[in-house]
Amino acid sequence: MTNHSEDTSMAKRLINMIVIATTSLWALTGCDNGAETSNQTTEPAAATAAPSASTAATNTIDWSLVASGETPADRASYQYPFALDSQNVRDYADYFKVDNATAQHNLTISMASNEALSKALDQLSETYVSHEVIDSKDMKLVIHTTPDVAASSYDYVLSDDFAKGLVLPIEIKPDGKKGDVTAHGEMAE
Repeated sequence: MTNHSEDTSMAKRLINMIVIATTSLWALTGCDNGAETSNQTTEPAAATAAPSASTAATNTIDWSLVASGETPADRASYQYPFALDSQNVRDYADYFKVDNATAQHNLTISMASNEALSKALDQLSETYVSHEVIDSKDMKLVIHTTPDVAASSYDYVLSDDFAKGLVLPIEIKPDGKKGDVTAHGEMAE
């Protein structure tokens, strides 16, 4: 039988593991400068902001190459891998100040978000700067790029069995913003 402090500790370890895994992916993607780069021309798709003439973006992400082909699931009847009243869901809800249903949804999506990120990074290559998952009522994946990428957004439907059919909104921000992560999993250079 576990007590509340052990449950809280386990939830904190889970959140730390998510941060460490995400940070490790950042480090691996940031170190892969020698990887093949895409020289293909892509059609603009789902662009949400047009660049000004003085800072015209030369790269546009082709969301059709990112699309999973999955049909969005009905969130109301979705069978989440975490029970609504589980300790992990309650801890997530407390930590991010959201209700349990939002915590259950966001926890599932955040654990599967690398699927969408890796597909976007295939096109962004050396224009990628950093990314962040916004844990709030309206969760989204924000990818920060160099200014030569067109701002755009896309609703990615996850295809992995863990979160199949759930929608992760993605936003491309060409603001050059570096990540602010200084958590336990930060990698030394």
